[in-house]
Amino acid sequence: MANPTVEPPLAGYQVVDLSTGIAGAYCTKLLVEGGADVIKVEPPEGDSLRHWSASGAPSAARADGALFSFLAASKHSVVVDPVDAADIDLVNRLLAGADAAVWSSGSRIAEHQDFRPEALHCRHAHLVVTSITPFGLSGPWRDRAATEFTLQAWSGGIVGLGRGVQDRAPVFVGGQVGEYLAGAYASAATLACRYRQIRCGAGELIDLSMLETQILGLTYYPVTFFEMLGRPWRDARRLTVPGVARAQDGLVDLGCGTAQQWFDLCAMVGHPEWIDEESPLSITELANVHADEIYAWVGSHSVDEIRELATAFRIPNAPVANGANIGSLDHFQARGSLVRNPRDGFQQPGTPYRLWPARLRRPGPPPRLGEHTDRYRRASLSPKPALPSEPVQQLPLSGLRVLDMTTFWAGPSCTHFLAMLGAEVIHVESSRRLDGTRLIAGVPVTEDQWWERSPIFAALNTNKKGLTVDLRAARGRELLHRLIATCDVIAENFTPRVLDHIGLDFAAVQSIRPDAIMLRMPGFGLDGPWRDNPAFAYVIEAASGISWLTGYPDSAPYEPYSVGDPNAGVHAINALLLALEHRRRTGEGVLVEAAMVDAALNIAAEQVVEFSAYGALLERAGNRGPTAVPQNLYRTADTDEFGRPDCWVAIAVATDEHWRQLAFTLGSPSWAADPILATAAGRRAHQDDIDDHLAAWCGRQCSDEVVATLWEAGVPTAKVIQPHRQSELAQLDARGFFEVVDHPVNGPARLSTVPMRLVGGPRRFHTQPAPLLGQHNHELLCELGLTAAEISELEAEGVIGTTPARYSTT
Repeated sequence: MANPTVEPPLAGYQVVDLSTGIAGAYCTKLLVEGGADVIKVEPPEGDSLRHWSASGAPSAARADGALFSFLAASKHSVVVDPVDAADIDLVNRLLAGADAAVWSSGSRIAEHQDFRPEALHCRHAHLVVTSITPFGLSGPWRDRAATEFTLQAWSGGIVGLGRGVQDRAPVFVGGQVGEYLAGAYASAATLACRYRQIRCGAGELIDLSMLETQILGLTYYPVTFFEMLGRPWRDARRLTVPGVARAQDGLVDLGCGTAQQWFDLCAMVGHPEWIDEESPLSITELANVHADEIYAWVGSHSVDEIRELATAFRIPNAPVANGANIGSLDHFQARGSLVRNPRDGFQQPGTPYRLWPARLRRPGPPPRLGEHTDRYRRASLSPKPALPSEPVQQLPLSGLRVLDMTTFWAGPSCTHFLAMLGAEVIHVESSRRLDGTRLIAGVPVTEDQWWERSPIFAALNTNKKGLTVDLRAARGRELLHRLIATCDVIAENFTPRVLDHIGLDFAAVQSIRPDAIMLRMPGFGLDGPWRDNPAFAYVIEAASGISWLTGYPDSAPYEPYSVGDPNAGVHAINALLLALEHRRRTGEGVLVEAAMVDAALNIAAEQVVEFSAYGALLERAGNRGPTAVPQNLYRTADTDEFGRPDCWVAIAVATDEHWRQLAFTLGSPSWAADPILATAAGRRAHQDDIDDHLAAWCGRQCSDEVVATLWEAGVPTAKVIQPHRQSELAQLDARGFFEVVDHPVNGPARLSTVPMRLVGGPRRFHTQPAPLLGQHNHELLCELGLTAAEISELEAEGVIGTTPARYSTT
């Protein structure tokens, strides 16, 4: 257990919060939990989030809405009037004495000329300034209108992994997940730049794009996949079977992420004859062939029966949680995953990760509007010392050495971020057990060097070194121990039982290197009844409530099938950087538990918060949502690249001004002139009629025409793009989000980078292609002192290798 007398890692770290809405609030929430002192600067009317409720529930019983109270725990509130010179001076004094500032547009304070991100960076050069905007501060789209919904369309995330069915419109991922992803990335970027700031005293301007965070969080490297293999990941929408299915007594989620899991599912439902290892069909296609029989089997059993069987077969599974039932699930009860809001008493998720012996700050009461204004007016605020005159060329995480034992998506996405920001990352796999992403590209094993041809592995592992070690062998474990002694961080994302079997727990790591950080990323945590359950993205999404809000109200939820892994990765980055700060202050090593499901619970927090505070169960509503009305997808007249009438635009009217501009652009038709539609409440009551008119208008035009017309009028609009077309977006091209990397086996292809630009550089994030299997064996083992003869002996014994063991040419 953490020592309650130990200060949180960020104690004394001062952050000025100039943001509005969820993304900035979640960023600063994560910093607060790390121990930072966050001063939220608000205009006299307060942050609009104070009055927000997704269900529309009245918050008259308390001064603030429940979501605000969850996100604002332990923060201070200072109210300033942007037309008052003394108040502007107060904000500048707060900034002069702070370490960081978080900014987003949306308030009169943030729009003041002194407090735009570029002005903050210029006037207060010591600060790490983190700007959160829809498209970034630069590029041709920087001033375009956008919402969470339209950004999902531009990202390709709405159709990214084939979610839904072909005869209905595709659906977005519900629950404002993009806002939380942006907040988590903003916090991670802030902490990474702080890591350099401590060493060098250098400030930074972080220009974070929410579009880019959604690309990384809602799609699976589709551009690289398309360019390397010449085909999209999927060319049609089809159900993930079983996915979320109706059992006798409720909903259950079952999934097959690997061929072995499909084989096991066939056996579990009593149809081993479906197993065909030579079938040209993908797992998803095979499951769709037998969908009716699979659904019938699920419907004839209870949720508990299905989950008990699936767990025995090692098939990923989970109950489908929502705001009403999540608190009753045994795993979350056993782990204490939900806590009480310290002021208002409703239930809310606990922290998204856990650290030992370091500790996080327990949530304190959220501030009333302006509660701390007088305190800061009277305070003597000391400015930070001047910066070095010379620019700092060092990457934020240079000097950090990471042993990367992760696989698939969640763990590698974490360590990849570290590698792109300068850490030395050594990716460990075995020639007998390859990283799972090498196996999911559908490349035939008859093709030369098939294991090097996975676009997913290529996209997730640039800048890393590759080492193969068979950890089942005693000599392999000995090599691992010697390597651990040289590394600051050891990262892994297996189920807990895997490291148990090889005896590599935190105590073992500390016996080798006492100050090492051990980052563990299990699906469901290191304890609790679901501890050893396999955890792929879809079951994490179901167990946390994300799936519940995705899909149509007249059918079972759709699995987002994307958010669970990258969301876990970015939260693990935050946890790791806090652990490193604890080590810097105390010299102690830290065990970090960054469970995938805890990270997912936090970005789905609104469901449990709304139900506990108001008794309101949030429901899925297709492409409608609480933040804009109308909000929907509308089919256009053009055909898609596959020759189908399946082109769509996303329109989201988030304000009454958007509605006035939309109506004017449509030519002020009589139906839009109805005064009742001038307010959000009126439009919500007439959504069906509005949708009919907009569908007719859009249906007469092509997608590009609709977007050009409405964007010019300032209405949030987007084309629903195929994800492999991301690189064609002018905004991403202007910001250099994709970089061409030349791979020795696959040749050149475009790879995504990080979702922000740093004023201090680098100008290019990818420095080396993903490593070939065992590419750096000799280099790394020579560093450990092994001779050439010893390395050759290890190769002969199969402890290390450069080809998969069963395909070895020796």
